[in-house]
Amino acid sequence: MVQTRFLIAAVALLACSATASAQFVPPPAKPVAPRTTAASPRAASCHNGASFDRFLADVKQQAVAGGVSQRTIAEASPYLVYDQGIVNRDRGQRVFGQLFTEFAGRMAAPYRMQNGQQHIKQYAAAFARAEKEYGVPPAVIAAFWGLESDFGANMGNLPTLKSLVSLAYDCRRSEMFVGETIAALKIIDRGDLHPDEMIGSWAGELGQTQFLPVHYGSYAVDYDGDGRRDLLRSPADVIGSTANYIANGLKWRRGEPWLEEIKVPQNLPWDKTDLTVREPRSTWAQLGVTYPDGRPLPNDNLAASVLLPMGRNGPAFMAYPNFAAYTEWNNSLIYSTTAGYLASRIAGAAPMRKPTAPVAQLPFNELKELQQLLVRAGFNVGKVDGVLGQQSRAAVKAMQIKHGLPADSWPTADLLARMRGATAQAQPAGMVR
Repeated sequence: MVQTRFLIAAVALLACSATASAQFVPPPAKPVAPRTTAASPRAASCHNGASFDRFLADVKQQAVAGGVSQRTIAEASPYLVYDQGIVNRDRGQRVFGQLFTEFAGRMAAPYRMQNGQQHIKQYAAAFARAEKEYGVPPAVIAAFWGLESDFGANMGNLPTLKSLVSLAYDCRRSEMFVGETIAALKIIDRGDLHPDEMIGSWAGELGQTQFLPVHYGSYAVDYDGDGRRDLLRSPADVIGSTANYIANGLKWRRGEPWLEEIKVPQNLPWDKTDLTVREPRSTWAQLGVTYPDGRPLPNDNLAASVLLPMGRNGPAFMAYPNFAAYTEWNNSLIYSTTAGYLASRIAGAAPMRKPTAPVAQLPFNELKELQQLLVRAGFNVGKVDGVLGQQSRAAVKAMQIKHGLPADSWPTADLLARMRGATAQAQPAGMVR
């Protein structure tokens, strides 16, 4: 599962999939265990110059101290090798800037909605049990299942232990992946999976809903009663474990909605359209927000935010407190909104309305320039990468307010021009480029 940790759009890797599998496809063939440790290009500075072999010996000692048996260490050792290619992929990952309607149109396509509904029928008993025990609706589980692996068809084909230990040796997130490596060894030690069965994504995620090993250890459950928690082959285990994680890891609120499409008036106070702003539905109704077909919102006190993933001229949604589970699963707004929308479609909601006119999006280079200008203005936008993340959206909103523009968090050519002008005026004569 892709959470707030680092892969803010790993699901884009699945976008190339032309079809989704309605039935479970077995994982790829087991790799042949390497006989030797691949040499790392240089000693990592964050490990006091220790070679990979010395680093690995220390990780094994930590694992044993944490309760992992020497038998498991011996079984896993042939797979605990360094792969520079994994590190290169991690450092080179980048979110492709795209409109929400394009991403959702592909990832929440009708075939995936239909497959989700078919899986709910096929595994009705497991879904019903999970909803009763954890309070998570079947459609919510099925949406993540479909997005993360197309119901088991695309789980990745790389040795998990090699990915984890390579990322652990790299200095970017070493501590996190040392913990994930040890957690993977504990999964083996418990008897859930064998080392050669651990095949997944390059980022070390496992199973049909892509659990990192720490979450596998904490939230995986044996739902089919065979004594193993097998998230690669057992649909029942996948359903129960995903529900457990959503309920207890992401704090799902039983019986409450997550995301609904709405229609917003043109005079809405745009500065209120933010996930950080929650108002009772009765307040939104008074401000003219309705359902897409014009029906009024319930006149109640259920708190909700207005979410505009493409600004005031794009689709609009009412995001409830349960939507936080989606942004915790993956902090990419495009992914989390798509996952919530797909869940609503699987549950029976109508397709979202298309914008009445094309919504202009700044090109990549201009988005990056805007981020640079925001940084100069004192905002923290995270990485200046030409991607509109939540920090960038918050900064855009603040500058829209400053310049008297509709504060819908959507970057426009008008805002960029004004910020360019403000920067030019602030520079001494002769320094303006």
